Amino acid sequence: MKTVKIIQFDPSRCTGHYACERACSGVHFKDDTGGGHSALRVLGGTGGDGGFSMTCCNHCGLCIDLCPVRALRRMPNGTVVLNTKICVGCQACVAFCPRGVMRKADDRIEPFKCISCGACVKACPEGALALVEVPVADIEEEVYSKLGVDA
Repeated sequence: MKTVKIIQFDPSRCTGHYACERACSGVHFKDDTGGGHSALRVLGGTGGDGGFSMTCCNHCGLCIDLCPVRALRRMPNGTVVLNTKICVGCQACVAFCPRGVMRKADDRIEPFKCISCGACVKACPEGALALVEVPVADIEEEVYSKLGVDA
């Protein structure tokens, strides 16, 4: 059974430090500005309780077949990655992503996404994030069922 490590979020522990976003920015852009340079997004004040939510790639792989130049692929560890040397910057994957987690930065032609490196998990002072291993089939089934199609 093929598995993949994904970032799991515990909203009850998040207090909005955004250290996770800054750590992710450091991985992708060698800076710690967070926000537009983070593949992980913490959203504050959502829901009736004013708590936090998080969006991040779950490596469903729907974007792989969409890429016209085959710049996206699933690694042996299950993680979906983008080969920036092949990517032509068409942004089809950004527009298509059903979770809105394929990101575009103004200062780059190619998009970026979570690679499940765990930098955000290590940076979170509240322990609101965890890197967990799940079956790829479970993720695909969940995504396809939300889209109303069979996997």
